[in-house]
Amino acid sequence: MADMDALTQLIEPEVKALGFALVRIKLTGSAGERTLQVMAERPDTRQLVIEDCAELSRRLSEKLDESDPIEGAYRLEVSSPGIDRPLTRLQDFADWSGSDARVNLREAVGGSKTLTGILRGVDGDQISFEDRTGQSFTFGHDTVHAAKLILTDRLIAETTPISADDAEEIETETLETEQED
Repeated sequence: MADMDALTQLIEPEVKALGFALVRIKLTGSAGERTLQVMAERPDTRQLVIEDCAELSRRLSEKLDESDPIEGAYRLEVSSPGIDRPLTRLQDFADWSGSDARVNLREAVGGSKTLTGILRGVDGDQISFEDRTGQSFTFGHDTVHAAKLILTDRLIAETTPISADDAEEIETETLETEQED
């Protein structure tokens, strides 16, 4: 298995050189079917467009080919975090305060390792959270195993795409029916 800290040290400067912020690096799969997933975003829009992904993919491919940090074959996948994005950095929890999220913890808080509810903010390295019953919890960022936003109508409304230029045009057709007397 590859050293994720070493991969981060190799990849993050390349991401930053293009003006992006690294969201997550994840290596999945087993020998012959592995995927190195790199999620990044523009700090101002919290998204990447397809051209950004292509540019970052080319840059990372060159760097990864030079240093060959992963044993065996793998596929490189570069993407934007999307609407129901993972929350990986402490700043993500602050930025998305007020949003619905699911958080999986390494240690149980309030009798559960999985919390579903609303992010309430960050104080230092402590994350405030309110579950669906209205109970409040505080836990350290270092206790978070995985977290992501939950797709809701409100989240969709708040995350309007920065560009729809590449989106397919949707044609609608109105069907008229005749009623017989």
